[in-house]
Amino acid sequence: MLANLSDEEKVGQMVMALMNPTADGQTSSETEAIVKELKVGAAMVEHIDAPAHTAKFNNQIQRWASETKSSLPLFVGADFEFGTAHSVGDLQDGRTTQFPRNMNLGALRSERAAADAAEITAKEARTMGYHWGFAPVADVNTDPKNPVIGIRSFSGNTNLTAAQIPNFQAGGRGIIATAKHFPGHGDTQIDSHTGLPVVSYDRRTLEEVHLPPFEAAIDAGSDALMTAHIVVEAIDPDRPATLSSPVLTGLLREEIGFEGLIVTDAMSMQAITDIWGQDRAVVLAAKAGADVILSMGDYDTHATTVNALYDAVQTGELSMERVEEAAARVLETKRKYGLLSLGGGRQNDRIYVEPERATHSTGMAPYRRRAAEIARESMTLVKNEGIFPFDDEAIKTTLVAGVVHVDVVAAAVQEVAAGDAVSWQSSQWRDKNPTDEEIDRAAALAEDADRVLVTTYSASDLPGGQARLVDAVRATQTPTAAVSIGLPYDIASYPDVDAYLASYALDRWAQLNKSALEAAVDVIFGAKPKGTLPVEIEGHYPYGHGLRYGGD
Repeated sequence: MLANLSDEEKVGQMVMALMNPTADGQTSSETEAIVKELKVGAAMVEHIDAPAHTAKFNNQIQRWASETKSSLPLFVGADFEFGTAHSVGDLQDGRTTQFPRNMNLGALRSERAAADAAEITAKEARTMGYHWGFAPVADVNTDPKNPVIGIRSFSGNTNLTAAQIPNFQAGGRGIIATAKHFPGHGDTQIDSHTGLPVVSYDRRTLEEVHLPPFEAAIDAGSDALMTAHIVVEAIDPDRPATLSSPVLTGLLREEIGFEGLIVTDAMSMQAITDIWGQDRAVVLAAKAGADVILSMGDYDTHATTVNALYDAVQTGELSMERVEEAAARVLETKRKYGLLSLGGGRQNDRIYVEPERATHSTGMAPYRRRAAEIARESMTLVKNEGIFPFDDEAIKTTLVAGVVHVDVVAAAVQEVAAGDAVSWQSSQWRDKNPTDEEIDRAAALAEDADRVLVTTYSASDLPGGQARLVDAVRATQTPTAAVSIGLPYDIASYPDVDAYLASYALDRWAQLNKSALEAAVDVIFGAKPKGTLPVEIEGHYPYGHGLRYGGD
């Protein structure tokens, strides 16, 4: 099969290109050109409103691939860190199943829950025409100020990657699992989307803390690993892992023995483009050992990626041996996941999916119930001075204050509580630091309330205004409880609050996660929390701390 491909087609197998559908999943002439002219081997397809539209889109790009000279099928992938809802459907409509975040699973410490989340995600993804998922996140979040991983990590200590890998992949009947971001993005204070992180810990720390989840993923059979755009000085002080032969070939291939696909993180991120430029960086990544280059952008961006690789082959900078090694690995993986017919390079008819089935096989009630159960049990009661659980039968006014998605929390409180839930929002959700005027307004409202629930949100350091708001409300003597809806470290900034619950709901992009937010409200009104802290809150609460309601 490989011998029958042209140089351009071999290079194309090394590229996964973002293909942007319209809101209703329609294709475009640009998408057709990406498939037919650039001859890419894989598509990144995200942000479509409905499973049926996703299935139709994925079917169409596969038909275009079948019309190329090689007729090779496309791998179709997307981010599925918290279920297919991560990339398909509205985050509020329930058309696809939304699981809580990895840190919820880490708080629950349940391999069964982690495996169930992976299995359901894979089933839904495959029915929509996907074969590749960029999950699980294997990074160990050891730095509380980490601005990009945070709750995307299982924890700061243990990891559940090995529990998820087999259930994602289902022996080639599911989707490719991709442990990311090798060799570990958990100890950084710079977001690689905006700059180049450098970690200076020693080789022993790398081996004892950050590599074990990836090694566990490999042992569990992970067919892909994604690279990190970070410099690990203990291995290569000059280049980020994505561009580093000592990391990808020396450490990952030769020392650890990984034989699956190495895929880069998005090559459009500033950690890469600001220093090397995308056209130069893709060649360096391929030379370093990457098999698949993740190209995000429009047709011109993808053309730059493909042409840079092809030109490097023609000049001899990138050897054909390296290209063929990568292309063969891609083709073998396509065969494993049923994309290729036994007769050779032509597509297997099983790559096409039924849009109507996609509609009925995603977001099913049993799947949503399991997601809600996992979320509810993962809630972590960190502090409670007689505040929780709220009495849901008392006629009381509850002030709900916060900055991000507070409307969702207030609506959930309103639904559960017998009394009135007064919703107050400090500012537009993009402004996460309440002003003095907004803090005073919240305190005034608290004076007239029977109890206060404050949601705080941090993706790194908690903005000072949020901590001042909690303290100001509590100073009114109205019973005050706080719920962290981002990182669990917030209580360190307002340690005197009467009660505190960690929900791990929102990542650094503040993507809505209703399963976790509604689970938090369930626990506030009496559902039993079973979570324990998956990280240490230094100086306050140890790893593994978690309270229960009386009698539990």
